[in-house]
Amino acid sequence: MALYVVVVGAGVYGAAVSASLARRGARVVVVDAGAPAGGTSGATFSWTNSCGKQPRPYHDLSVASMRAHQRLAAETPHGDWYHECGNLEWADGDAEREELRKKVDGVLEYGYQARWLDRAEALRLEPDIDPAELPADEIAFFPREGWIEPTRLIAHLLSSASSRGAELVRDDAVTGLDVSGGTVRAVRLASGRRLSADAVVNCAGPQAARIAELAGLALPMRNTRGVLLYTSPVAVSVSRVVHAPRVHLRPDGAGRLLLHTPEIDGAARVSATGEISVEDSAVEKVLAAGRALYPGIRAATVESVRVGERPIPGDGLPVLGRAAGLPNFHFAVSHSGATLSVHAGDLVAAEALGEDHGDTLAPFRFERF
Repeated sequence: MALYVVVVGAGVYGAAVSASLARRGARVVVVDAGAPAGGTSGATFSWTNSCGKQPRPYHDLSVASMRAHQRLAAETPHGDWYHECGNLEWADGDAEREELRKKVDGVLEYGYQARWLDRAEALRLEPDIDPAELPADEIAFFPREGWIEPTRLIAHLLSSASSRGAELVRDDAVTGLDVSGGTVRAVRLASGRRLSADAVVNCAGPQAARIAELAGLALPMRNTRGVLLYTSPVAVSVSRVVHAPRVHLRPDGAGRLLLHTPEIDGAARVSATGEISVEDSAVEKVLAAGRALYPGIRAATVESVRVGERPIPGDGLPVLGRAAGLPNFHFAVSHSGATLSVHAGDLVAAEALGEDHGDTLAPFRFERF
C-alpha cells in the first residue's frame, strides 16, 4: 500500500523530495504558504559548489550533489537549467589571499578540482573583464562549479511529481500538526483542510523552525537576508560565476547579470508593515563594482532587487533525515539548497519510505542540537 506523505514547502528541497517520493510510488501532497519558488528559492545566487565546505562529510555530500545535478540535467530533455561553467575567485589583501590559498589547498587535498591561473589565463576565460581589476596571478579556478536556474528546476521537479499523481497545494499555510503516540498523524492548513499523513517532510526553508515547533521540536536557526541585483540585458561576455573582491556575479539568462556582495545584505530594511526595501546607495555601490569589473556593462540598469531569507541551521550545517523522537517527521533544511537539493532530497525521500541511509545522513541529524 502506498504511503501518504505531506511535504511542507515547494522550493528546491520540497520539489526534489516530492519528485523522488512520487517516483518511488508514494502518495504525495506538497503544500506551500505561497507559490512554488516564491520564497528563498526565487531569490538566491544558486551557486553549485563544494568550495571550502567543512567538515569532510559536508564536502562529500556537496560533491555528490553536484554530480546529481549533472546527471539529472543530462537525462532530461531541455534540462538546461544547470550550468557547469566554473567559478573564478581572487582576493585583495594579504590576509584574504592567504585564506584563498588555504581553501584551494584544502579542496585539492580532498581531490576536488581546482587550479591557479594568471591574468592572461583568466582573460582567456572571461575576456571582457577589465585586466586592471585582476591580479597578476593567484586567481583560483574551480572548473566543476556553476549555477542553476532554480525556478526552472523546481518547475521540472514538480511537473515530474504531478505526472505521478502528486498534488500541489499553494497559498495555504500549515497551521498545525496532529501528533499522538510519537507519530505525526495529520497536517492542518489555514484553509481548514486536514491532510492525513504517514510521514511529513519539513522543507519549509526559513520557516522550518516554525514547522518543527508545531511538531514539538526546537530547531535552532540563524537565518540571514541576501540581497540580489538583476541587471538589464547587456552585450557583454560573462560565462562563469565570478567572485571578485568587491562583487560576486554570474549570468542570469537573456543577457542579464546577477550581482551580489555580502556587504549589501545589511542594507535590507523591513518596515512596520513588513515591506522590505534596500538602500539606493547600497545598490549603486554594487552596480559600480560590477561596472568596474566589466566595463561593458556601464549602460546597464538594475531591473530588480530581490531579498531572500537564507535558511541557516544553528551550526551552519544541513539538517537532513528523520527525527529520532518523532520518526515519521523528516527534515530537508539547509543554507546550500541550490547545491544539495536534488541529491539530499532524494536521500531524505528514500528514508521517509523506509530505506536506510544512516551512514550518509548521520552527520546531519536533528539530534546533534
